[in-house]
Amino acid sequence: QELALKSLGNEGLFLFSSLDTNKDLYLSPEEFKPIAEKLTGVAPVSESEEEETPDADGETLSIVAKFQPLLMETMTKSKDGFLGISHVALSGLRNWTAPAAPMSVLPARQFRAFLPPKDNLDLGDPWWIIPSELNIFTGYLSNNRFYPPPPKGKEVIIHRLLSMFHPRPFVRTRFAPQGAVACLQASSSFYYTVAFRIHAEFQLNEPPNFPFWFSPGQFTGYIVLSKDSSHVRDFRLFVPNNRSLNVDMEWLYGASESSNMEVDIGYLPQMELESTGPSVPSVIHDEDGKVLASRDPSGEPIQFVFEEITWQQQIPWQEAAHRLEVAMYPFKKVSYLPFTEAFERAQAEKKLVHSILLWGALDDHLLCLFPVPGSGRTLRETVLESSPILALLNESFISSWSLVKELEELQSNRENEFHSKLAKLHLEKYNFPVEMIICLPNGTVIHHINANYFLDITSMKPEDVESSIFSFSTNFEDPSTATYLQFLKEGLHRAKPYLQP
Repeated sequence: QELALKSLGNEGLFLFSSLDTNKDLYLSPEEFKPIAEKLTGVAPVSESEEEETPDADGETLSIVAKFQPLLMETMTKSKDGFLGISHVALSGLRNWTAPAAPMSVLPARQFRAFLPPKDNLDLGDPWWIIPSELNIFTGYLSNNRFYPPPPKGKEVIIHRLLSMFHPRPFVRTRFAPQGAVACLQASSSFYYTVAFRIHAEFQLNEPPNFPFWFSPGQFTGYIVLSKDSSHVRDFRLFVPNNRSLNVDMEWLYGASESSNMEVDIGYLPQMELESTGPSVPSVIHDEDGKVLASRDPSGEPIQFVFEEITWQQQIPWQEAAHRLEVAMYPFKKVSYLPFTEAFERAQAEKKLVHSILLWGALDDHLLCLFPVPGSGRTLRETVLESSPILALLNESFISSWSLVKELEELQSNRENEFHSKLAKLHLEKYNFPVEMIICLPNGTVIHHINANYFLDITSMKPEDVESSIFSFSTNFEDPSTATYLQFLKEGLHRAKPYLQP
């Protein structure tokens, strides 16, 4: 390591390390491949692509990419001139103004990766297309990387699709939950509708700049395909844009893994792939093998009239999406309602509101994934997933989570004074990065704790915790679960005078 540093210098070693994936201080041909492709401009066919036997008579699917770049003004702290963010650091982001491939034609059979693993799955039962290999115990993958590893197996089609947006998609994210999960939304005699959710990210910079990670909250969508994958009727993949922030961005400021990392979040109006129509063959033969019709020389597909699909079973999109969400995030076994709706429900059911207020999203691959103390990622992968907490929240609370930015907007909206007051009472108690709040249906906060403080006391020895409010219980081995349970119970105790019938 010292000799490498002496030979290459800090920045040279940083680039070398980003390519040296197994950290043996030796670049194999496979590890050197990204640089070879960059210098020669030629990308050899990967082994996974060579395995596929082209089907001359197979159908192809035309897909278009729709992309509107990130609205720079929505970045919460990295706008021009603020915090001294340099143009160089954001160059990859600023230059990404259009999809890398506005249109692509793919073999229909490549989409067999979206088929269920067996035929008798119930609607809504999730399965993993790409299993997550990370969790709270395994840590996270290196930030110091520029080029994605070669995709394998079912990763190939997802990598190809995401490459339409940008040439450097990482099918496996640095943080859990990784991968892609799917479930059946509808089934007929010959077709499936498969709903899916993908967690992936992009590396926007190349050497000599430092890495810049662009991580949409999620990719979701659906595919309608035949059970033998020979025909795709419809396909759509998109980044949801229904919340005010939907992308996490992280970038390094130095030539090492431990260098300062800046983080920010922003809003991406559109990132979407959509089929232009059903998949079609390039040639049609009769029973004797004679060509009856073929694709027009100009590229116009053969014209077909497709039969109507009669679905024998189907579930709503919202239910399928929720099943995928719970598969990615088990803590969502508790329903987290929109902010104002949670208070209406609490009023009707005479329950307390358990609210989590944070900078980035709790149930997307956003900033709360960044492994800083007190992050939403830590909460959702520990205490919020534990059985005792799930049981108590379901029994005695109405739960909600909110972005700080959304509550700031709600507070300034004077059209509904009660909603504005609810937001104000929450924001008065908020401290970065995450605040857990228990309040009455009228918005009065009766108990709250900051995630950083929560993690500090749960990392202490039980005898060192002075406050009886956050004392440890002997019933649970995990101090985080015990402490959060005590936090919720203390909220219930304080609320008794207000919730008496």
